[in-house]
Amino acid sequence: MRKKLLSIVLLCGLYLCAAAQSYTPSPQNEQARQWFTNAKFGLFIHWGPFSIPGSGEWVMNNRNITVKNYTRLEKFFNPIDFNAQAWVSLAKGAGMKYITLITRHHDGFSMWDTKYSDFSIAHTPYKKDIVKQMAEECHKQGVKLFLYYSLLDWRRDDYSYWTGRTGQGTGRTTRGKWEDYIQFMKNQLTELLTNYGEIGGIWFDGYWDQMNEESKDRKDNDVRIDWHMREIYDLIHRLQPQCLIGNNHHMTPLPGEDFQMFEQDVPGENTSGLSFQKISALPLETCATINGSWGFNLTDTSYKTPAQLVALLVKSAGNGGNLLLNIGPMPNGEIQPEFIERMNWMGSWLKTYGPGIYQTKAGYLRPQSWGVLTQAGNKLYVHILKQEAGDIQLAQFPYKRITKAYLLKTGAAVKVTLQNGTATIPAQTPTATDPDQVVVLEISE
Repeated sequence: MRKKLLSIVLLCGLYLCAAAQSYTPSPQNEQARQWFTNAKFGLFIHWGPFSIPGSGEWVMNNRNITVKNYTRLEKFFNPIDFNAQAWVSLAKGAGMKYITLITRHHDGFSMWDTKYSDFSIAHTPYKKDIVKQMAEECHKQGVKLFLYYSLLDWRRDDYSYWTGRTGQGTGRTTRGKWEDYIQFMKNQLTELLTNYGEIGGIWFDGYWDQMNEESKDRKDNDVRIDWHMREIYDLIHRLQPQCLIGNNHHMTPLPGEDFQMFEQDVPGENTSGLSFQKISALPLETCATINGSWGFNLTDTSYKTPAQLVALLVKSAGNGGNLLLNIGPMPNGEIQPEFIERMNWMGSWLKTYGPGIYQTKAGYLRPQSWGVLTQAGNKLYVHILKQEAGDIQLAQFPYKRITKAYLLKTGAAVKVTLQNGTATIPAQTPTATDPDQVVVLEISE
């Protein structure tokens, strides 16, 4: 009897544990996911006091700058050339549908007037609330605003820096209470989701700081300390049910997350060594830099060409995902011309090729050596990014007929054959100025 009772208790415990971990998105959240999936293109903005040294956003960690010395940057951060209207207009003109703004990075600086930290924009010579200005302008121009929020903190004593993998050289010696840090984050997230209108999503980063050595063999639950993520996720969804949650932890999505991101790689690739996670059923996002840096870097001139940026966007869409393209503005609030030029170029390109990107899903074939497929309704978009030696072969073609075939750019007819389950498309020639030759196939079931 005792053995049977014990079994029942264990089963009940397992059931309750599973129930606690399960997550059913709200109708508002499901609708937001669909919008996100259709949006395809967003702007990432890495900007803050870390921009002042001109050495990227990890400068505090990389140079082992102490909290005391790093705090002095607060008095130098006076972005008098920041113009929210110009920033949002630039993103909108580039064809971007949403903006993900850094609100607090690993250095612990808050870009809004928070009640829970003295290290914030309110204590700089500038004083004005950056998040408020961006939120108001995004709402005005119809661009959704997502907020990046760092889970790790190189500054606070109550962050478990003694178990973390980074920020060991910032001079902290006092061990505060981890529970206080969790409450601090909840308080700040409540501010962000209460005082700035509708927020499209929260973009978390830094979870990996409390994980064991990053490798493709690492277990998904291999963490050194309890992040209380589900409590935090539930708080966000309670405050704004539509708000999407993503976490840049490079592993299988956790319960409560609404989209999955891939850093410096399109889903399914891992050229950077950071995106070894498998593609999930959630909406997907590639985050990538225009040069080699996230934050402003004086010496980084390795800017991607327009053709490389198009390939990132197209390959992301071909995997059913979005591209979140990053800029690192200068400390004064000015966006450097190399970023502006490329964003304007992308905006012009999308005026022609947007139908093959926006509101599409991944085609029936996984990305190929020559390019990718996207699809919207009865139109299959064949994105040819690389010239092949021969014709393009679409094997195992799942549709009965191709009723029309033409170039998206000009509407000129393309001679396509369908025989023995393979569609054959004549070779196309991408160029540096026209890097994606898109053939549209109108199909019939």
